[in-house]
Amino acid sequence: MAGWNVDTQARTIGIGAITIVEGASFCISGADGDMDSTRPHGVFFRDTRIVSSWRLRINGRPVEPLLATMPEPFRAVFTGRAIVDPQHPDSPLLVDRERRVGDGLREDLTLRNYSQQPIHCTVHLDFESDFADIFEVKEGRAHASHPQLRHRGDHHVLIETSDNGERRGIRLHSPQSKPTEVGLIFAVVVPARGEWTERITVTPTVGGTEVDVGFPAGLATEETTVERRFVEWEAHIPIPSLSDEALEDVLTTSQRDLGSLRIFDPDHPERAVVAAGAPWFMTLFGRDALLTSIMSLPVDPSLAVGTLETLAGLQGQRVDAMSEEQPGRILHEVRFGVDTKLALGGSNVYYGTADATPLFVVALGEMLRWGIDSNWIHRMTPHADRALAWIDEFGDVDGDGFVEYERLNPRGLINQGWKDSWDGITFRDGRLAEAPIALCEVQGYVYSAFVARALIARAHGDAELSMSWLTRARTLKKRFNETFWIDDHGYFAVALDRDKKPVDSCASNMGHLLWSGIVDDDKAAAVASRLLSPELFSGWGVRTLATDMAAYNPAGYHTGAVWPHDNALIVAGLMRYGFVEKASAVALGIFAAAREFDGRLPELFCGFDRTSYPVPVPYPTSCSPQAWAAATPYSLVRSLFRMDPCAPCGGLWIAPVFPIALGHVRIDNMPVAGARISIGVDDGVLTVTGLPEGIRVHRKPRPAHADADAGAAADLSAALAPASGEPFSFSAGDSESTR
Repeated sequence: MAGWNVDTQARTIGIGAITIVEGASFCISGADGDMDSTRPHGVFFRDTRIVSSWRLRINGRPVEPLLATMPEPFRAVFTGRAIVDPQHPDSPLLVDRERRVGDGLREDLTLRNYSQQPIHCTVHLDFESDFADIFEVKEGRAHASHPQLRHRGDHHVLIETSDNGERRGIRLHSPQSKPTEVGLIFAVVVPARGEWTERITVTPTVGGTEVDVGFPAGLATEETTVERRFVEWEAHIPIPSLSDEALEDVLTTSQRDLGSLRIFDPDHPERAVVAAGAPWFMTLFGRDALLTSIMSLPVDPSLAVGTLETLAGLQGQRVDAMSEEQPGRILHEVRFGVDTKLALGGSNVYYGTADATPLFVVALGEMLRWGIDSNWIHRMTPHADRALAWIDEFGDVDGDGFVEYERLNPRGLINQGWKDSWDGITFRDGRLAEAPIALCEVQGYVYSAFVARALIARAHGDAELSMSWLTRARTLKKRFNETFWIDDHGYFAVALDRDKKPVDSCASNMGHLLWSGIVDDDKAAAVASRLLSPELFSGWGVRTLATDMAAYNPAGYHTGAVWPHDNALIVAGLMRYGFVEKASAVALGIFAAAREFDGRLPELFCGFDRTSYPVPVPYPTSCSPQAWAAATPYSLVRSLFRMDPCAPCGGLWIAPVFPIALGHVRIDNMPVAGARISIGVDDGVLTVTGLPEGIRVHRKPRPAHADADAGAAADLSAALAPASGEPFSFSAGDSESTR
């Protein structure tokens, strides 16, 4: 069925496939550079596949692939060899295809002749455009497309009229080509020891008007919008310097992927948000964008600024069961180009998520801690209050104090937390939980939202309102620990089902509870031990579901696989409660996995045990690059630095606990409170330079809880510690806290 509830149905892009991305546009091909329409390959623009097949042939034969590289996330270079004479396979004719993606495609095709004689050859470039939407491609459904091909000089035009009457198409520009029924043909003479080149551009058209692709055919590559935007990004992001070169490469890749996944609103070009991930989620997701923004604050706070402003502009205004819009609710997903018949209620925005709304408030509180302009915080606060009002009026429908979800129509998402696949929430015996469902981590997010609102009120000079929100946080925390704790198992229920029965599976969600601070002290050690148990911890990371649960599947999307972002929050939570050794073990596992994935963490990978599988096993349809996976390395580094800025408190708490195996670590040009700082650890010695005026360094963990129990009534400033702060005082090098 088409629509938002397609869950995890997806076809694999194939082993060795190359994905390049720029904003919401992307291109997927094989390692040889060709795109196969029988796979989910192609060029995608506004959730529509504008090129479905792209095949290069020289003298009727495919090019033999030699190497594929991606110098930038939006650029790939395919090097191959053309067999011009089958009797002499050691061909002197080499082929380079330099490809860039933006809001369209540009491919520079170069043939190089390394012989002493000119080579005459015929080059065919066959292409197709099916204009299938992203859901059709993902599920492998046929798209009834009959585009009309027209040739106008050196332009070749494909036009289709969509079901909603919109004319969409592409214009392919290739000066030296002649048209065929299936593409283009070039009669080529490559001079001896010389080369022949052609630049081919594919430009989308909407309603007959060309879209600005960002790299016009006559423009030098360094002058293109895509290139300039990427260079500007790299000029302002942190500069990592590590003795572990492989880990330094992981951090560099993390930053580059975040930059390439940015989406810019044409109406607000100063706003940048991140697309969730290629290929299936190259659009704005509320939950993903908010968590990515929080995790990537050490890289670039402007992502959080753009995310919060964009989500505020699309915040729910009315009650609509089809799109699940409700006043104050933060959206789940936006689709830019999908036919309206596929979107709920004819809308391209869907609101069916339980966690994005409290996370919006959490992110705003983090922005205040990170030192974002207080006037901007003040302007955004009414949106936070509308989100908090949604929690009371629509999130907690039955008034039991917990936020639940239940889809409002048959086409909505069955599960509306981050584990949103149909089988994401199960009991120990494998039974599916039935809605309304109150997820444990959502209650933690709500708790953090209450504390964040208290901090904002305090910063605005309203101590009474601040205390009111802290009281609500304290009440929720007490009730949560009483209701969700399963004493017989020694961990928190992953959820409450429709009958208010604890859903008793052992899952990674409990790590998010540590991150939020909602866990009582007397339960934290049991939770930490469970997370690092052999049933949950694979050696590469914490699984989404324990191996002794009936629904466990090491290759299950949310039922046993390992998600890097999930582990990043777990590490932050373990550090928050003082479990340094356990947090370090998880961080080292994820970093080791990143090395095995050539420096780029995927959306998820399989949960097989590291003792049995010496390399992490890829999940076949995992997104890569993916936003919160890209943000994970810097989130882990921040946790290992135990770095917590709190601008309203006038301090930066930092007490590194980097494992010796990681060696020297230094990060320059990190944004904090409007300044650019440098922090480093070398042989256990911490250096911090460049702090702005009014921010004092505290070379120890934050000594108070970031919750409503840490002397809230007597000392508000202690209660308003950073959200990833430390509840213990111990120096770098101290071992596990015994509480």
